Amino acid sequence: MDRIDLRILAELQADARLSVVELSRRVGLTKTPCAERIRRLEKTGVIRGYHAELDPEAMGSGHIVIVQVLLTSTTAHDLRRFNEAVMRIPEIQSCHMIAGDFDYLLKVRTRDIHEYRQVMGEKISELPCVKQTHTYVVMENVKDGALVPVPAAPRPAV
Repeated sequence: MDRIDLRILAELQADARLSVVELSRRVGLTKTPCAERIRRLEKTGVIRGYHAELDPEAMGSGHIVIVQVLLTSTTAHDLRRFNEAVMRIPEIQSCHMIAGDFDYLLKVRTRDIHEYRQVMGEKISELPCVKQTHTYVVMENVKDGALVPVPAAPRPAV
């Protein structure tokens, strides 16, 4: 990726509804080369899709908790079972396997603490191999942003 690709990505991330004509104007290309770059970025998987950004409060999902999860087993089979089960719980917005004192970190969005308690009791605690959880209620969402395209660091000469 060169600096033009990075500018295309930054512009699309700021406004994915830009027309190719407007995007090409902003990045200093004509329409056809700009469209070709977009297709290449899509084909190579750099651009995975285009989405509407929804307001969590308006959607009834303004309450955020972070959950640490410790498993009873971390065999490949059990990790796969846990991962597959997490994918079926819509309230879990993100799930990260962690190296440290626990195994996973979940970001969970619900309407309020009462709904979260229900999700915890009926869904999260029932995930495969869950031994222990710790919940941290988010008091304020300071930053929850998108990936910012930055140029790759130069690789050292071999």
